[in-house]
Amino acid sequence: MTSSKTDRRQRPAGTGKQAQRRAAQRTRRIRRTALIAVAVLAVLGGLYAVYATATRSPSTGGGAAGGSGYPFQVGQPGPGAAAPGFSLAATTGGTVDLGSLRGKTVLLYFQEGLSCQPCWDQLTDLEKNSEAVTAAGIDEVVSITTDPVDLIARKTSDMGIHTTVLSDPDLAVSKAYDANAYGMMGDNRDGHTFILVRPDGTIGWRADYGGAPRYTMFLPTSAVLADLHAATASGTTP
Repeated sequence: MTSSKTDRRQRPAGTGKQAQRRAAQRTRRIRRTALIAVAVLAVLGGLYAVYATATRSPSTGGGAAGGSGYPFQVGQPGPGAAAPGFSLAATTGGTVDLGSLRGKTVLLYFQEGLSCQPCWDQLTDLEKNSEAVTAAGIDEVVSITTDPVDLIARKTSDMGIHTTVLSDPDLAVSKAYDANAYGMMGDNRDGHTFILVRPDGTIGWRADYGGAPRYTMFLPTSAVLADLHAATASGTTP
């Protein structure tokens, strides 16, 4: 009997300790959940900040190199240099060789690729403004990115994009044009570079928009053409 009474007296104490442990576990779970929520919010906030920086309109008087108000650099090879040749797999099937475009004025558009939705919106905007692009003397727009051709072909199909996009998975062409030096992803992806190749195969104009500090990944077609026109009017294109 004494032993039974002792057991009954000890049970409440054990139960109390278990309750304390459960309460402590709940507290730890709540803290972990709160920390995870804060981390997720921080990541989302950072991604939004990058997207907003990449797509916002330029501020008034914002120290741009051209007439658009969007800052850009001019990398090398630059205006007057021979455009490096290439032959790359295309979303339209087969390959595209730059030499086959000789005799045309071609606007090369190097872009970050599948991880950058504004870059694809840029292609859509160029197509919507195709009349203005043609009026600027551009015969064809060709985009280049480092993603696999099957994936970018699916992307262009999903978005209804008709512009030819070329796949440069080993960055050989991107490095030849140094287009991977002006982006927010280091040098393993292209930034946001436009290069005008003349009918004779030389570079007539270049604008690298994707570099610091703005990391621009979209600008209206009118802004691109304004910078091209400003360079032509000022005589900065050889």
